Amino acid sequence: MAILGRTLVGVGIAMLFVATMKVLAEWFKKTEFAMMTGILMAMGGLGSLTATVPLALLSGWIGWRFSFIFVGILTLVLAVLIWFFVYDKPEDRGWPSPAEHTGDGTQSIKLSEGVKKVISSPSFWPLAVWFFFDCGIFFAFGGLWGGPYLMQVYSMTKPEAGRILSMLAIGMVIGSPLLSYLSNNLFRGRKPVIVISSAVVLVITYFMAFHTEGISVLGHYTLCLGLGIFSSAIVVIGFTATKELFPVQMAGTAIGLVTLFPFAGGAVFQPVLGYILERQGRVEGAFTVAGYKNAFLVLFFCGIIAFLSSFFIKETMSKK
Repeated sequence: MAILGRTLVGVGIAMLFVATMKVLAEWFKKTEFAMMTGILMAMGGLGSLTATVPLALLSGWIGWRFSFIFVGILTLVLAVLIWFFVYDKPEDRGWPSPAEHTGDGTQSIKLSEGVKKVISSPSFWPLAVWFFFDCGIFFAFGGLWGGPYLMQVYSMTKPEAGRILSMLAIGMVIGSPLLSYLSNNLFRGRKPVIVISSAVVLVITYFMAFHTEGISVLGHYTLCLGLGIFSSAIVVIGFTATKELFPVQMAGTAIGLVTLFPFAGGAVFQPVLGYILERQGRVEGAFTVAGYKNAFLVLFFCGIIAFLSSFFIKETMSKK
């Protein structure tokens, strides 16, 4: 039943994100898309923070079952509001589309044709590879093994580890609009921001792999904040670059296809790290430092591949 529940959550999220990105592509100019995506991701980060201490307090007040019921009702209310107040395109309200759409043509593109164009584009695959390994790092550590690592190697309590891991969400909230601003206004490009972020993630995984048991508390806060910004929030720029590779009519198809890769990275590397940890054995029920070293070495190699693939990503931002 737990697996079924998680599967239903995944199906719901799958329908939410790509459709929202498509709506943003239709409603905002190319120069505005990165910032709007950054705001969207920042709201996701706020949601992650809300799911920690506030949800724990709510659960303590009304119990976990009623907490889930409350969240479900709130989600249903939001779905109803979206149905009545959100429109696919400005034309549905009789308003003009953003000027950039004019040059793309208005003819629709069939899904099969769009998929073929995306997967046959050489420019798509460096982004796909980068997404797979960059987000594989984030999901493997932030989504699963970060908590056990802090508690088993550093003997932290759950609240202490939770406070450190909350920096992942804070980094996402801060980094999403920040990286969008830097991409649009300082670097005037997508590729430099992705390359720099990948370099920072590589340094973070280096410390995780080669200084596994020698990182200070402040260091852990810094590393988790860095992962939140440069391994999670950076996907805003990745999605923007993917969208800019293709006509706006294919935005949903392109983003939907590339979204397979970050979640595939998480699906692959979470159990891979678990396998490595199990192979190294346990001491009094806890995984060993050697196990975490070997597991994080895998993330270091992921960082290398993500960094190298970032150099092959095509610059998509117009210099006009």
